[in-house]
Parts: sequence; structure tokens; C-alpha cells
Amino acid sequence: MPGVGGVPRAGSSGGAKADIARLLEAVVKYDASDLHLAVGKPPTVRIRGELHNLGTTLLTPDDTVSLMKSITSERHQQQLGEQGGADFGFAFGDVARFRVSVFKQKGVVGVVLRLIPNRLKSFEEIGLPPVIKDVCLRPRGLVLVTGPTGSGKTTTLATMIDFINTERADHIITIEDPIEYYHHHKKCNVTQRELGIDVPSFPEALKRALRQDPDVVLVGEMRDLETISTAITAAETGHLVFATLHTTGAAETINRIVDAFPTNQQAQIRTQLAATLVAVISQTLIPTADGKGRVAAFELMFANDPIKALMRKGETYKINSHIQTAGKEGMILLDDFLFNLWTRQRITYNDMMRRSQEPEMLEQKVREYTEMLKRQKR
Repeated sequence: MPGVGGVPRAGSSGGAKADIARLLEAVVKYDASDLHLAVGKPPTVRIRGELHNLGTTLLTPDDTVSLMKSITSERHQQQLGEQGGADFGFAFGDVARFRVSVFKQKGVVGVVLRLIPNRLKSFEEIGLPPVIKDVCLRPRGLVLVTGPTGSGKTTTLATMIDFINTERADHIITIEDPIEYYHHHKKCNVTQRELGIDVPSFPEALKRALRQDPDVVLVGEMRDLETISTAITAAETGHLVFATLHTTGAAETINRIVDAFPTNQQAQIRTQLAATLVAVISQTLIPTADGKGRVAAFELMFANDPIKALMRKGETYKINSHIQTAGKEGMILLDDFLFNLWTRQRITYNDMMRRSQEPEMLEQKVREYTEMLKRQKR
């Protein structure tokens, strides 16, 4: 972008009305994760978790409409007009793909584009513990990847699916809204279905998937009771099912699923979950201490016999204690993972505490660690 040197900052000069191609080139150039187009603001990019303006000229309502129309199909424009928003995938030539959300706010159009790198990342690159490879080789069961929006769930799932595609000779079906990472056939046959283009809904896609000889099924998001129920059934009937939820932590994830069902069905669902759940992978992304990137922190829970018993009894409040004592099996609480990153100077103290699930206990652990270091120096 003209007038932007290094990291774009608010107040830098440059035309905010540049066409979409130049804006997307800036996203790729600065390795930004998102591009925001909002009336009354210059185009804005998110770099290492923080927003930076591209230029100083404010976008007008006509600007955002023009930029939106340059990348949005007639069908999605109609959906925007009728429903107030639309989501879709967009290819920027051979350079990158973007997940696009167009929407109305205060009567004007806004756009947010999320960069999806073309290259799939390895376990090592995203920091995913190697024990997860064993999960990917399981013949059946339910694997949940959870975390807030922007926590890297999609990248983690793409890495796991690519590992399966490389190591197994199976049929993988992904159901996404929209498709983000493209998977080419390797050892596996890969079928990728996009909501609104290939199939109308997650429940419908899941029902159809079970008739398409799948071995592995990826459900982009378990949004409603019907999708959750069908995903559990798919895992029960001999498939390896991956799905996402916007929850943090294994215990909260299990509670969210159970609470989605009517009270008179919850005991049955706890039993079904205990029989089908393989793992819960919770994650968050944190800026690195050197300010040059972001690092993922994970909570890992594997459904062993003691945890399955807790699930059946509805005693999910005991799960965290069990995870804490099951380190030999590869389990780890999010706070312990954060603490390990901090002791290795990968993240700052403030960022660690900001994402802590139990900050008082983590603070105590920090004090004990600090005292230990002092004794070692004496």
C-alpha cells in the first residue's frame, strides 16, 4: 500500500479507497489475519492480534458497497439484502483464500475478510502436541476442537485432516460454512461440501454423509441440537467425527453439549458421550513475548475410563482435577500449558493471566516458581 512502511499504523498516509486487490495484497504482505472495511474508518488490518489502519482516508457508505460488490456473488448480495448478512469463501488468485463476512450495521455495509493461508501447516508449526496424532488414527469416536472465535480452531482441524489424508487410506467428508482450507486427494478421497452451495444445512449434510461411505467426517460447527445429535450418532455408528464448539475447556464443552438437550434426555446423552467422546482439544492464540507472532496454548483431555465415569455421573466439575493428574497420558490443563509457555519466555505474564481459567491458582503457582528460582540463585 502506498505510504505504508513496516507495520501499518493509524495516521499513516495512503488512499483508503484503493481497490480490493491492493487491500488484499497488503493483507498478504503484512501477514495480517483479517481485513476490516467499515464506514467511517480507513481499511484496517489485524496484525499479531492488534488492529492497524491502512491510510487515513475514511471509507464512505459507497466505498464499502463498491468493495463488497467486487468480491460478492449476486446470490450472496441477495442474501445480504434479505437476511442482513452472508458468509462465503473467496479466492484471491493463486495467492490466498479468504473467509468473507458481509453484513449490515447501522444501515450501511461492512466487510470482514479472514486470511486463510494456502499452505497447510504441520503439527510442529502450530505447536500441536504429537499425542494428537494418535487421536487422528482412531477408527471411530468424537473429537471436539474448541475455543473462542479467532483461536485457530480451523487451522488445527486442517492440520489434523491433512495428517489423516497423508497417513490413512479412507474417505474424508468435510462440511463447512464456508470451505476454508482446500484438501487435495492424497491417500484419502476427500469430499468437501459447503453450506449454501453444495448443501443447505449441517444436519442435512451430516445425514447425507452417512450414506456416502465415510470414514472421517468433519463438521465445521455444532450449532444446534440436531447437528449435535447427528454428530454423536455418526460417532456411535463407527465413524471418526471432528467438530468445533465455541467453548473453553473440556468440562465446559461437555456441559454445553448436555445442556443443549431437554432435561429428560440429558442422562442418555451423558451415556452416549461417555461411549463416543475421544478427546477435547481447547485452544487460544496468544501474542509471543517478542511481539513477532502468536503462539497457541492448548488444553487436552482424553476420555479414559475415569473421565467416562465422571461424564456418566454428571460430575464434570471433577474433570479438571483428573486432567491435572493425568499428565503421563498427555493431558494438560490450559493454565498449565500457559504456565509452561511463560516459563520458557514465549509469552508475557500479563497475556498468561489474561487467558487463565483460574487466575488465583495460577498466580500461586507463579509465586512458588519465583521462590524456587530465588533459592536456586542463593
